[in-house]
Amino acid sequence: MWLAAIQLVSGRRWQDNREQIAAELALLPSERPLLVLLPENFALFGERQGYLDGAETIGEGPIQQQLAEWARDYGIWLVAGAMPTTIAGSDHIHTSTLVFDPSGERKGHYHKIHLFDVDVADNHGRYRESETFSPGEEPVLVDSPFGPLGLSICYDLRFPELYRWLARAGARVLLVPAAFTAVTGEAHWEPLLRARAIENQCYLVAANQGGTHETGRQTWGHSMVIDPWGRVLASLDSGRGTVLAPLDPGLMDELQRTMPVLGHARLL
Repeated sequence: MWLAAIQLVSGRRWQDNREQIAAELALLPSERPLLVLLPENFALFGERQGYLDGAETIGEGPIQQQLAEWARDYGIWLVAGAMPTTIAGSDHIHTSTLVFDPSGERKGHYHKIHLFDVDVADNHGRYRESETFSPGEEPVLVDSPFGPLGLSICYDLRFPELYRWLARAGARVLLVPAAFTAVTGEAHWEPLLRARAIENQCYLVAANQGGTHETGRQTWGHSMVIDPWGRVLASLDSGRGTVLAPLDPGLMDELQRTMPVLGHARLL
């Protein structure tokens, strides 16, 4: 079993981003089963109007059609990090993760719960996702050959209660697609990722954006795969590329047997 994260430097146009993704998929190894995670904003990385114009209804649209085709053509579990999706009757949208199995069937989706409304000391400065997006309401697990997948997106990473809920519900692999800023990423990205893996005794796959974008925004990169002991198995500093590492179910079982953290938890 293999876990992979594709790191991108996405721009405003889906057509250009599609070419970046296709180039990475073409380089995947032949071993299966293989789970591939794309980063947040893999399809569109721009401003409010671009997200509104490019949003698709869940189950419809050319972006989702392409994702299903890729999953089927490469025989992979493809987790489409986060893309804009419509909300009926609303002038806001969701940012959503979609999971496709090797037949191209969509097995589940998750709407980002925690919205990034902060000020950061970078060249963008002010981030207000709530001006464009509405938050999701429900944590989501998706069954897979790798074990249940716990879905999350970017800023969710700062809220450990979400990951503890996912772990207690049976998650074996935690997925973190992101567009973490360079400033916050340098300070907190890896410590938070490793903590979420360690405290929940899960594998964790994090796919980040990794460079300077058309908008001037700077993202941190350092996409990685982390094992349940907190070891970074593979990582990529910046730019476009793919990180890949094996999943060992026996390691997870052994850790949960010898150090049953979840069973010891007393504050629920």
